[in-house]
Amino acid sequence: MSLQQAFHDLVTLELVVAWVGLSLLSVGVLWLDLRRHNAALPSMMKLVWTLTVLYSGLLGLAVYWYSGRTQISEDSFVRRGLRSTSHCYSGCGIGEVVGITLAAGILLLNTAGVIATTFSFAYLFGLVFTIGPLMQEGVGFREAVSDAAYSESGSIVAMEAVAIGSDVYLAGEATMGEPVFWASLAVSLSLGFLAALPINLGLLHFGVKEGMGDPSSM
Repeated sequence: MSLQQAFHDLVTLELVVAWVGLSLLSVGVLWLDLRRHNAALPSMMKLVWTLTVLYSGLLGLAVYWYSGRTQISEDSFVRRGLRSTSHCYSGCGIGEVVGITLAAGILLLNTAGVIATTFSFAYLFGLVFTIGPLMQEGVGFREAVSDAAYSESGSIVAMEAVAIGSDVYLAGEATMGEPVFWASLAVSLSLGFLAALPINLGLLHFGVKEGMGDPSSM
């Protein structure tokens, strides 16, 4: 039995509903912590953590708890990498959900069309989530676009190569009405996060990215 067939056999509507419920519960815990203990975090990072936890449930919440709270004992290279990956992940995730739902679920494009459409949306949203904050800091539009493309492209390509590839493989010919469509999307997003983490650590190590600020200093 192939991995794809085993995944299809495992997925049921009950499992998808349970995953959604767990993700929403994790977001609730996040919001409660942000309101009571971490109101000092910038609004952009609150959005980043909300999307990260929404996509990956307990995994996203664990990443926030380890690297994103003001209560962390001290910042570290790995924590910076996790925050940087989450920032990229939050934007790319929106693009991937929109792109793959449109391409595979609505337009019913072939595999090449699904990959191209999904990657385009993910890349665009991933850049927007970097361009916006840069422009808020006073950077001009052209420079912000150039800086975002330079610092984020490697992470986005790694994330989406794994995420889109695994989603297309696992979902196969599934339609939006089938639980496997949504289950594979949830799994692929988290796999994309894990794939992008070592890339972000490398970009931080070589100074291509600066990473998000130390929350414990806020």
